[in-house]
Amino acid sequence: MNMLKHCRSLILIMILMVALYLVFAVSIQAQYWTIMPPYNVLWPLWSPGLSPLSPITGLTTPLVSSLTRNTILPVQPGLVWDPCQPVPYLLYNTPPTFGSGLLYYHEAYGINPWPPSYMLDPLTGAPAPIPLPLAPTLLAPYASGEWEYYVPMANVFYALTFGLSGPEFLSLLQPFDIWGPVLRTGVPTTPIIL
Repeated sequence: MNMLKHCRSLILIMILMVALYLVFAVSIQAQYWTIMPPYNVLWPLWSPGLSPLSPITGLTTPLVSSLTRNTILPVQPGLVWDPCQPVPYLLYNTPPTFGSGLLYYHEAYGINPWPPSYMLDPLTGAPAPIPLPLAPTLLAPYASGEWEYYVPMANVFYALTFGLSGPEFLSLLQPFDIWGPVLRTGVPTTPIIL
């Protein structure tokens, strides 16, 4: 009788452990974005070009650990999102002959220094982190057919501004490099704010 109680307890513990593992695994997979210091913008974990799989952990890992003015992106454009803005920012490196630093592309205003002025303290120029919604890492991936035109347009504008050509221009990421399969999955174009 005592052995039967122990077996039941052991089975119950195993069932609870499996249930906890499944909940934990689902919550890990549900994280589509990571918060990027020091401004609190979101970096896409679902992007194969910007967050490849780590050979060590098997998890998607951002290519950069922070986005300061002097961050050098290993690939460009990068994609970061302030959920209060209607679309993410495309980030570019400043070509070495023009100084150092990050730039962002805006449809109406062209190429500008990163970060935008609202992310800086007006008195000190220090980072002013943006407020994020509850559970920002669970926001859906941002995909839209418009990016198939928007990214090449931004790349051309960047190339024309800085005189890039040949291999430099061809090395710029295209929409499918950034979004991969997400671009064609029918994911909502506006992520749901939790």
